[in-house]
Amino acid sequence: MRYQSREVDEGRVRLVMESALTARDRVGVQDFVLLENYNSEATFIENLRRRFRENLIYTYIGSVLVSVNPYKELEIYSKQQMERYRGVSFYEISPHIYAISDNTYRAMRTERRDQCILISGESGAGKTEASKKILLYFAVTCPTNNHMVTLGDRLLQSNPVLEAFGNAKTLRNDNSSRFGKYMDIQFDFKGATMGGHILNYLLEKSRVVHQNHGERNFHIFYQLLDGGDDDLLNTLNLERNPHSYRYLVKGSCARVSSISDKNNWRVVRKALDVIGFTAEEVQKLLNIIASVLHLGNTLFGEGEEGETYIITETQLSNAAKLLGVDGSALKEALTHKKLTAKGEEMISPLNFEQAVSARDALAKAVYGRTFNWLVEKINQSLALKEEIYHSSKDASVIGLLDIYGFEVLQHNSFEQFCINYCNEKLQQLFIELTLRSEQEEYETEGIAWETVQYFDNKIICDLIEEKHKGIISILDEECLRPGETCDISFLEKLEDIVGGHPHFITHKLANGKTRRVMSREEFRLLHYAGEVNYNVNGFLDKNNDLLNRNLKEVMCQSENQILSHCFRREEVIDQKRPEMAASQFKNSLMKLMEILMSKEPSYVRCIKPNDTKQPGRFDEVLVRHQVKYLGLMENLRVRRAGFAYRRRFEAFLQRYKPLCPETWPNWNGKLADGVSALVNHLGYKPEEYKLGRSKIFIRFPKTLFATEDALEAKKPEIALTLQKSWRGYRERANYQRIRHAVIVIQSGWRGMKARRRAKRRREAAQLIRRFIKGFICRHEEYCDDNDYFLDHVRCSFLKHLRKNLPRSVLDKSWPTPPALLVEASEHLQMLHMRNMVIKYCRRVQPEWKKQMMQKVVASEIFKDQKGSYPHSVGRLFLDTRLEREQISLKVLQTLGSEKVQYGVAVIKYDRRGFKPRPRQLLLTNSFAVLVDRTKIKQRLDYAALRGVSVSSLCDGMVVLHMPWEDNKQKGDAVLHCSHVIELVTKLAMMASKTNYVNINPGCIRFGVSRTKEGIIDFVRGSELKVAKGKRGHLLVTAPQISAT
Repeated sequence: MRYQSREVDEGRVRLVMESALTARDRVGVQDFVLLENYNSEATFIENLRRRFRENLIYTYIGSVLVSVNPYKELEIYSKQQMERYRGVSFYEISPHIYAISDNTYRAMRTERRDQCILISGESGAGKTEASKKILLYFAVTCPTNNHMVTLGDRLLQSNPVLEAFGNAKTLRNDNSSRFGKYMDIQFDFKGATMGGHILNYLLEKSRVVHQNHGERNFHIFYQLLDGGDDDLLNTLNLERNPHSYRYLVKGSCARVSSISDKNNWRVVRKALDVIGFTAEEVQKLLNIIASVLHLGNTLFGEGEEGETYIITETQLSNAAKLLGVDGSALKEALTHKKLTAKGEEMISPLNFEQAVSARDALAKAVYGRTFNWLVEKINQSLALKEEIYHSSKDASVIGLLDIYGFEVLQHNSFEQFCINYCNEKLQQLFIELTLRSEQEEYETEGIAWETVQYFDNKIICDLIEEKHKGIISILDEECLRPGETCDISFLEKLEDIVGGHPHFITHKLANGKTRRVMSREEFRLLHYAGEVNYNVNGFLDKNNDLLNRNLKEVMCQSENQILSHCFRREEVIDQKRPEMAASQFKNSLMKLMEILMSKEPSYVRCIKPNDTKQPGRFDEVLVRHQVKYLGLMENLRVRRAGFAYRRRFEAFLQRYKPLCPETWPNWNGKLADGVSALVNHLGYKPEEYKLGRSKIFIRFPKTLFATEDALEAKKPEIALTLQKSWRGYRERANYQRIRHAVIVIQSGWRGMKARRRAKRRREAAQLIRRFIKGFICRHEEYCDDNDYFLDHVRCSFLKHLRKNLPRSVLDKSWPTPPALLVEASEHLQMLHMRNMVIKYCRRVQPEWKKQMMQKVVASEIFKDQKGSYPHSVGRLFLDTRLEREQISLKVLQTLGSEKVQYGVAVIKYDRRGFKPRPRQLLLTNSFAVLVDRTKIKQRLDYAALRGVSVSSLCDGMVVLHMPWEDNKQKGDAVLHCSHVIELVTKLAMMASKTNYVNINPGCIRFGVSRTKEGIIDFVRGSELKVAKGKRGHLLVTAPQISAT
């Protein structure tokens, strides 16, 4: 068994697991039954304090769960926690509300007997939260379908609705339940929720019209004002400020910092939709809530003759409109009453106090009956659907009672009297059922029953409820007695009838010491939990709880369907006086006792550690007060009257078998014999234990603690043995697993390899046959027989081509294609060459592009015609052969706007005599000029140029042919230039006369004059010579230049 606690560490909360008994010095014991000094209240409270300090808020008293409100969020309610407690034996893990829930659920399933969980405690002790946790556990862990999910949602959503209409802020609790609630949850044979039903008890209707200082009215009023939208409030004629309404300011506490009325309003509206309220029903419901506020603001005045009239007509009109009744009839009913005497009806005016009482009575009746209708509507939503479940015979029920705990206030009135009477009855039931359960268990196990001494509070219950002699009967009789009756006369009658009862005291009957602390208007009851003084003021009025007949008649005519359902016309017709409030409560309580007696009970006792709602604060005085009023010590004494500890044989043997060699590691005989051998080995004395038929009973906690300490001392040895065994088992299992895996992998791998090998051979044979057949038919048309071979040939060529493509535009190599791909190969070669050219051109820079263009033109002109051309191919053409300083400034000025595009040094030969003269040839965009130092000797216009002649040898001679008709020209120019290829190319490109270049193999004729020609003869020699020949020709000897 383990506890789960939480500790605060560096600002965050962490979960801590600790063993059940070895940490008892620090966190106490998980079951008060195990306390050695169980009669000591101080020891009981100290155990509570230790556990509360460690955030262990739950503790058992046998099967009773004691819960201390931590006033903070604890991470012990997650779905994982629910699964941890699901299906686990009650005492196997730490105490928890989920353990009670699961144990109750499993008992219902296995024993097929109805169960109930009784939750009690003071206001603020956490009863409502406990019931929510139980409902949530059932909703999450029980089997579900679509209908059950909807039903679970409605069960959960009924809580915020009932809290809004039935809870209020009190001095002790910001969300105090002001009514008792009993809920039945129905389960089918599968354990799934199939329906539900709610009973409500003793709504504190007086809170509607009056609140103590520091308290509020019911939550719904403030939620409506704070959360309702403007259109809704306008429809209801309400203002948003709660201080505007007299019923909401009696306690001077309209706002509470810990409550968000606006957020809670949204939750309530959503819950109403989930439960199944229609929009019309919600509107009618809100009309009633608003009408109560308007009734509270309806004020009265008093005339000179004592008659009463209404001074706030608007408020009354608003209330009548929202209630769906006639305004004038309501006004008449609030200021007059109808009396019937000897069969005649009389109308009597009300005085001021009576009118105010009538108004308040109407407000209380309207709200109280509306609350009953609300519960009835929720019950209809939760009711068993016959169309889904055809029979409810197999249904099992878990009841959930969320009832107010014993109340002792500074001023105790009629409500506290009823509440404490209810707790007396529950205590009587609790003691009776606990003793009966104990006795049945002893008889079942064959253990002799020992008489238990306990306080039987039947004497107090009889004092309150006995017919004709009980306080309730006396109260009813006083309310019905004709003549003048008052609360004091009721007190006097109590003194006369029950004055001699040992548990009843008044100021008149008390001794001198007691009289000092008692008022003359009080009586004291000595309850099981202590003494309580009750002030009788208001007892008769609250017990009567009657409306004037004419007010009932008005409400019976309401057009509001909710009110017409709540106020039946039969009430007006029926002359029988209705039952008094105390008798109604007594009868409903008797029915509740019958319900609870028919079920197997479980108990949750809630305690609040302090009045200030501070986490971690433990007020010992307050806790002792609650321990007393909850009867926890009495419960513990009853539980410890026999044996402190009991467990089934199998659970006891399973836990403690390591302590005995005979039972460790396994016991194969009867369980009783194994337990007997174990306790004999441990040295139990006969008076310390008893063996039943299926359980062992241990009388003293010290015996169990000694056994637990021996187990803790034994655990290291057990752990070592378990470790060795586990490691050996783990290694053997791991080896067997690996060996099996290896075998499986080997066989699988071998099979896969064999299948792959066979498949490859089969495919290879088919491929070879197809290839051979294709080779045989390779010269035929493309068909099924040769398609694979021809495709292979094509593919092989393309793959070979891909690896052997030319890398440059100058590379003319190309793989030889097969016959069927000749045409495709040519196209591919052309495309590849084009692609290489495009790529090459894209890579060429602008200056290289210009160079390339000139080289292309030179190739077109001189390739294979001029001997010196191959030598010039590898050399770059320069932009000019003359530096700018070499050209005369005067010449540049003479040229004007014409820019020199190219300049080169040349030797000009006279046409007569062939005398060489050094000159500069300058090319512009429009013409060329021959310059002698600073003087232009000849201008050669491109337009007039008739041709350019060069020889086919490796000389530098060039003749520019000019027309003789133009007097400006001086005839043909015979020039020699070391860069003749470059010069002629640039001149031809600038003059756009590439087709005018003539290459003569033997001689060149040029014009000497209009009628005379000169001849230049070219011969091969060892070196370049230009001289006048024998025949008057110009003889040029051209050397042979190697191509490399």
